[in-house]
Amino acid sequence: MATLRSALRALLCLPAFALAAPPGAAQAGGDAARGKQLYSQQCIACHSVDVSMAGPAHRGVFGRKAGSLAGFAYSDALRRSRIVWDAGTLDRWLSNPEQLVPGQSMNYAVADAQARADLIAYLRTLEPAGKPPPPR
Repeated sequence: MATLRSALRALLCLPAFALAAPPGAAQAGGDAARGKQLYSQQCIACHSVDVSMAGPAHRGVFGRKAGSLAGFAYSDALRRSRIVWDAGTLDRWLSNPEQLVPGQSMNYAVADAQARADLIAYLRTLEPAGKPPPPR
């Protein structure tokens, strides 16, 4: 009987556990088309896909070491960070850049996890010409 109660208790707890997603879990559900739209609404004031402006160009950001795009004046903090951009680091960066890299100079965060996932899905599509997107 005690074993049955334990099994039932475990089954009752399963739905709550299934809903408790770790940070960044929304990334798997990112919508690149919505991310492109969000990029044009939220990021374009400082960034471009192919040209560095107030912020660095984003084409080829996946797999790139933070602070390494030639010709852009990064903060010392970002250049020294040793971060390589992937879905997880981009999620943490977009969530709170200053927390991830104290002393960086981006003063913008994306609070909504799904919006971050969508932006990341779009950024994943921005590979240099002739190079396939990185695996999911």
